[in-house]
Order: sequence, then structure tokens, then C-alpha cells
Amino acid sequence: MLSWKLPRLLNVHQVPKVFHEDSIICGYRSPTCSATACVLSLFQLTNETLNIWTHFIPTWYFLWRLLALLSSPGSYHDPYLWPLFVYLLSCCIYPLMSTCAHTFSVMSTQARHICFFLDYGALSMYSLGSAIAYSAYIFPDRWVNSTFHLWFVSWAVFNTIISTGMSCYSRYVYTGHTAYRWVGK
Repeated sequence: MLSWKLPRLLNVHQVPKVFHEDSIICGYRSPTCSATACVLSLFQLTNETLNIWTHFIPTWYFLWRLLALLSSPGSYHDPYLWPLFVYLLSCCIYPLMSTCAHTFSVMSTQARHICFFLDYGALSMYSLGSAIAYSAYIFPDRWVNSTFHLWFVSWAVFNTIISTGMSCYSRYVYTGHTAYRWVGK
């Protein structure tokens, strides 16, 4: 018979400071969980459960919508739909990366930083996908082909790179540069 043993939950005083979340005092998973324990914790009420599931379910909805659009006749040959494809792809990537980040961030301190670096990048990619859709579909007619419109997506790419870099750097500075001294310390 198959038996699952759900991981024991901890309070804020039982986990290292790097794992603390503001105003969360209980429901923490062990900061050394295995990948299996992380997946099993999805079926347990932790301080991350609601966050994980509210990102995981929309991932599948947007993937379904993207695949439906891609399977429609002539969609590949209609250039008007390509910005929508990009936007829907970013709608799939962002919540999926957030789900993965919140699920697997308790494997180690190193995994936590890597997971959230990827989460920040995915969030920035979502903003870029939104900017591409905005540029293609929503710009006011009087702005189309203006200097602002011509540079809009380029500046969105720049913003994606800078905001991801700054988010990751702020996490690095906040942890007192310990993010890169993981092994053996």
C-alpha cells in the first residue's frame, strides 16, 4: 500500500532568517526539503500552498488558450496574432516559474535564491509580453509610428533586463552577499 508522509511544518523561529517572510509565523517547510518533499507539500496547508495553487491553475488555463489559438486554422500565417502568441506565452511562463519558485525554494539557501532569480526573470518577461501586446493592439492611433511607439518595445526589453538585474541584485545585497558562498559555509 502506498503511504505518503507529509513533511513536518515549522514556525518562524525554527527556520533560518533567509527563509522568513514578513508577518508569517507558522507553516514553514523545512529549509532542507528534498524535491519529493517539496512536491508532497503541495497537498499540505503551508504558508505557500495558496500562492502555489493560485499560480499553477492559471498556468494550465493560459496554456490551454495558447494551444487553442495555435491550433486554429491559419493562425501561424496571421501576423496580427503573433503579439498575442507572445503575450499568452508570457502568461504561461510567469505563473509556472512562480509555482516552481515557491514549490522548490525550500530545498536549500542556494535553491531559494536561484528559484527567485528565475521568478523575477519570468515576471519581467511577462511585463515584456504585455508591452508587446500593448504596442500591437492598444496604442492610440495618433501614437502609432511615432518615435515613442517605434522605441516602446525596445525600452520594454531594456526595462526587462534592468528590472530583473536589479531585483536579483537587491536580493543578493539583502542577504549580505551570502548568496554566493553556499557550498561548505
